[in-house]
Amino acid sequence: MNEFNEYVRERFSVAGDIVIRSMMGGYLVYCNGKLIGDIGDMVLYIKRTPTSDRLLDGSQLSYPYEGSKTLMHVFDRFDDPDLIKELLEGMYAELPEKKPKKTR
Repeated sequence: MNEFNEYVRERFSVAGDIVIRSMMGGYLVYCNGKLIGDIGDMVLYIKRTPTSDRLLDGSQLSYPYEGSKTLMHVFDRFDDPDLIKELLEGMYAELPEKKPKKTR
């Protein structure tokens, strides 16, 4: 894992358990088991939810990777732990529960 990923994990850990997993040339960011964003090219992209749209109003919107159909917030406010905590707690409540794996 590179230094940027570790920095994101460290800063976002104020809101819970942060796991970053490698996926298709980039990384997926999970908070307490829910997918909250992507990391690509040293940029953190945050999913759009009512909370992220409200708290990150005015932030740049971009696609996290070529071919993506999902616009996401470009997050750059790492020095604001209160914002990060409010953002991730609000997003956690709004994002769907992880679907249970089907047993064979």
